Amino acid sequence: MLPVEFKNRMKDLLGDEDYERFIEAFEADNRYHALRLNTLKAREEFIDKLECVTEQVPWEETGYYYSADFAPGKHPYHEAGLYYIQEPSAMAPVHFLDPKPGEKILDLCAAPGGKSTQIACKLEGKGLLITNEINKDRAKILSLNIERLGISNAMVLNETSEHLADYFYGYFDKILVDAPCSGEGMFRKNDNAADEWSVDNVLLCAERQAEILDNAAAMLVPGGTLIYSTCTFSREENEDNIEAFLNRHNDFKCELTKRLFPHEVKGEGHFLCVLKRDGENISVKNGYVPGGRIVPARKEQVKILDDFLRETFTKDAIDRLFDGKVIFMFGDQMYAAPKDMPSFEGLKVLRPGLHLGTLKKDRFEPSHALALFSKPEDVKLSYEIASDDDNIKQYLNGQTLRVSRTGNKGWCLITTDGYSIGWAKEAGGMLKNHYPKGLRINY
Repeated sequence: MLPVEFKNRMKDLLGDEDYERFIEAFEADNRYHALRLNTLKAREEFIDKLECVTEQVPWEETGYYYSADFAPGKHPYHEAGLYYIQEPSAMAPVHFLDPKPGEKILDLCAAPGGKSTQIACKLEGKGLLITNEINKDRAKILSLNIERLGISNAMVLNETSEHLADYFYGYFDKILVDAPCSGEGMFRKNDNAADEWSVDNVLLCAERQAEILDNAAAMLVPGGTLIYSTCTFSREENEDNIEAFLNRHNDFKCELTKRLFPHEVKGEGHFLCVLKRDGENISVKNGYVPGGRIVPARKEQVKILDDFLRETFTKDAIDRLFDGKVIFMFGDQMYAAPKDMPSFEGLKVLRPGLHLGTLKKDRFEPSHALALFSKPEDVKLSYEIASDDDNIKQYLNGQTLRVSRTGNKGWCLITTDGYSIGWAKEAGGMLKNHYPKGLRINY
């Protein structure tokens, strides 16, 4: 049930004719489901494997609508990180952000990770993505999605926008602010959002959004692009907020505003605005790295990693993995990150790059993230299980698998239909399962 006051506000916003179409869209409950391919892993022909796909999302070339009777979150392809389930309208802001390989980009309000993973795909593993979420529990979900899609050039933070503005002043080429909002555009998806709606909450959200926008502006280089988006309809949170922002920041101009209404597009409600900062983008020229550079791991630590890599990976894969990367320790965990990744000292960090694994005394144990980042051709030992084979369900459930081959020993990359999904330790015709306990699925 839509709140009466909300309906009156929408009638004022849309006018009589569009308002009737808007209400009809809600009453029809004609929701659309979509997923976006992870182009960091999924090959071009992968889409042909998904018989559930109906058509392409108009504003995202890797986004596809799928039939309502398909449950993509329960398929092994999901655990392999081959796609991200994302509301179709929510794919639009990154289209207008237009990330390019090599850029430094901030996703300021990022959980659960749809837009961050979309940005990462467009960066193609080059450049730097800082992805942040102020809520700790949601930041953990964000971190898991960055891992699941095999992203190697992202740092996941759990910070306030104010602290980040002090730390990353004038640093990013592009910034996305998908601001926390009153959620009016999600009323069809979430009944609780409508029940919790009030004008007071709209105004409270607008006040919080203004603060976030100001902090984002401080982190953008001259000539940079800032995308502001919400999943709400209210003018206070959208056009009014942008107008007030431009009055406070005369070095910014608005290049485009766009609204997506559920009676006009195959998706939920969304608003976005493209803001451009005056000046020439000089971030590449000045070489500025906030807080200094990351301290590399010690030689004896790298030696343990190197021994594991030589046993497990091909030379070409090792070169690919560490091209342009720095290896460093985060506690007893080893990571690889772009060489210009800023220091994380003084920041609440959940994931500072690609998690390689754990140093345990004189041995190295690879991470799940390294498995999902790797390709079958990267490793010396792999084991293929078809996505429709019961064995893949047993593997995802954490069970040890018996294999017919013998003589192989060591870390083995498990793949499904040619895509990596996790590790096992092979010996004596057995695959000891190393799929993370927290991710195991009971089918």
